[in-house]
Order: sequence, then C-alpha cells, then structure tokens
Amino acid sequence: MKLSSPALAVFMLGSALANPFAATTSNNAKAKYISNLMRGAKATANSQLNRKLDQNAEYVVDISAYAVKFEQCQFVKTYSDEVAENEEMDTVLETQRFAIFRLCPLENSAGGTTTCDSCNYNYGEYLVDLDTYLASTVEYYQQEQENMCQACEEMCQQDDAAAQQDQQEQGDDAANDGGRKLQNYDCSTCVDECYKIENMENNGYVDATNFLECQMIYDAEDDGGEALYAGPMCASYGTKIKIGVFKDEFCSVYDESKEVDEYMVDGEGVQIKLSHALLKNTYATDQCISCKEVQDDGGRRKLDQADADQVIEMCEQLYEEAAKCEKTHGFDNGYSNYDGYENQLAQEEVVCDYMSSLIAGTYAEDGEIVVNGASASGGGASSTTGGQKFALAFFIIGSVGLAAYAAVLHSKLTKGGKAELSRQGGAMA
Repeated sequence: MKLSSPALAVFMLGSALANPFAATTSNNAKAKYISNLMRGAKATANSQLNRKLDQNAEYVVDISAYAVKFEQCQFVKTYSDEVAENEEMDTVLETQRFAIFRLCPLENSAGGTTTCDSCNYNYGEYLVDLDTYLASTVEYYQQEQENMCQACEEMCQQDDAAAQQDQQEQGDDAANDGGRKLQNYDCSTCVDECYKIENMENNGYVDATNFLECQMIYDAEDDGGEALYAGPMCASYGTKIKIGVFKDEFCSVYDESKEVDEYMVDGEGVQIKLSHALLKNTYATDQCISCKEVQDDGGRRKLDQADADQVIEMCEQLYEEAAKCEKTHGFDNGYSNYDGYENQLAQEEVVCDYMSSLIAGTYAEDGEIVVNGASASGGGASSTTGGQKFALAFFIIGSVGLAAYAAVLHSKLTKGGKAELSRQGGAMA
C-alpha cells in the first residue's frame, strides 16, 4: 500500500497514538511534531500582522481585498496525557476541533456587487481551532444583525406622515423604487426578521450560538442517569456545523442517538427548540465575509474602525491565529514573499500537507483515523483496488484447493493404514 506524504505522516501519527509508549523514531517524531503544531494553531512571533522589515519601515499584511470563506470542519482524535490521567475517562484520546477556511480575492461582478466566487488561485488556506473560528464569525454576524435591526427600527418604522415626507425629500426615485430601503436592508423584510429575532424565546426557540462552549444540558442527579452535554460539532462530512449531544464535559464523546432539542426546556419546563439561523451563516459556502472595512456607511458596520488598517477585526483575529498555507496557492499578500519569514516558509510545507490530509479524508467525521488503499473517503469508507480483489480471489481459491488436496491425501493414508493392519493380522494368525 503506497501512501502519499501527508497520508503517511498522519498514518505514522495514528500508529504512535495506538502505542504511546513505543520507542521514538525520526518518523513518528515528525508525526508528533505535526500534532503539536496543529494542537493550538496559535500565532508565533513570526506570524503577527505587523512586522518590522527594517528600522524605517513596517510591513502590514493587507488582506482587505480578500474575503473569508468557510471550507471544512474537522474533528481529529489524538493522544492526550491529560485525558490519560483522568480516571473518569474511558479513553486516552482527546478530540481536537478544527475549521479550515480560505481568503479568496474579491471581485466586482457585472451587477456591481462584490463576490468571491473565484478562489482557484491567489488565495490562502488556513487552519484554526473551531472555537476561535466560531467565536470570531458569530461575533461578526451578531454585530451585523444588531446593526441591521437598529437601522430598521430607526428608518423603517416611521409613521405614515414621516415616511411620506422622507420620500418627498429623497425625490421621485426613492418614491418609486417599490419600497423603502436603507443601504442593503429592505424594509419590507427586515421588520419581520427583526421581530422574530427579538421574540425568539417567546416563540419557543433559543439561539444555537448559546452553545458554542461545551455545557451540561442534563444533570445526572435528576434521576440517576448519565449527565449529557451540548457543544458544537462537525456534521455532513465537515460541510456543516451543528450543536450535538455528548457524554462528557469536554464534548468529545458524541452520542448520536440523542438530539439537543429533546433536552431543551424553558424556566417553566416547556419544550423549546434550537434556532440555527445565525449559526448557519458561519458555514455557508454560497457566501463570504469581506475583510475590507466599510467606511461612512451610516454606522451600519462599525467592526474595527479604530485602527489604521482597512481590515475588519474578525479577519485580523482569524489570520493571526491560524496556521497558514499561502505560497502553494499563489497568495500575493501573505508573509511568504517577504524577507525575515524563514520560519513561516520552513513550516508551511508541513502545514499544507496536514491540511491536505484533512481535506482528503484522512480522518472520519468523528475524528477517528481512516487508513485507505487507493483513495480516501470523507465518510470513512475504503475502496478495494483491482489488484486487491485479484489477490483476495487467488487466496480464497488456493485455500479451497489446498483443503481438497488435504482431504484426498488424508483418505489415501487412512485406507493404506487399514490394509497394512489387515496383512499383519493374517500373518499373525
């Protein structure tokens, strides 16, 4: 079985995990290094947004012309000393949660809107822990939601006289555009949307983003059963993120037989459900988040206008915290093209290989390692090659043939033995 370099590295990592007390070799030492590198995915001194190139100049990575686009969510189970020392755990593996995203170049479409559909070259690929990714993106969408509803309330819910006067002041174009709009918000829809958000709990829902951190949803002391916890997890082979039910306080042992909604009740014991409307935005593949700050937009999006750069805070946080794979994809604005970043370049190949192994399906959805023959499957299933099928058929046919030959030989030996005993008996008589 021939494995590619990223698959081989991860295979060695899996072997080391299976026997944590095995002697250390140069190969599994490299695998252990990969695991440690990815464990926190934290920025180092050589991966900050600001970097002195010389005494008189300062280089700032400019990603304002790019947009964040979700690519994949992935669990990875690795050996942990902390988990191994925990007597309450029945495993020595901990579940690491990663999110892979891209920085795609922004383009102006024919309609004048900004898109990021073209992400085949001049893009960066990044790996960050899922908690950091969700914290940054959810905060962004919450701020967008708050700004939208504030603008909607101020501008859309005016009395008829005020609305009529405002239309007259704006001219005939505003009066004839089929409905009042504020920036990119349509009053015909935002009023209803904001009403649902404001009255979510009254309508029997709770926002799923309240469970970004692992927390208990069922206390074992209630009836002597096992405690249950809820937290974010990868779903649909990493294409989605949902809130799942887990058996441990670390949200690492998934219970696929249960749904969070079964344990959601309000203060009066009434059953409620999760609302995924906000969480869905974090893994939507048909949209992206522009990293460019919007200036002078009537206060609609004040997300990081206090600093000197033109990049929103969410993009700054994700870029700084993430492991980077840039040079491979021709990314123009990253660190790889500048002097003084030898460490970034030295580690980039390892990071790119690791990300490629995750995307190729080296790990199943629950984080278990998958060892395949000719190809990898995101669902954890392995395929059999033609050579393997021939060898298996040859082995089965050969085994059957040997069994038949052994039976014939045994029959001849048995008959020959009986005849010899008969001759010996006659002679004795």
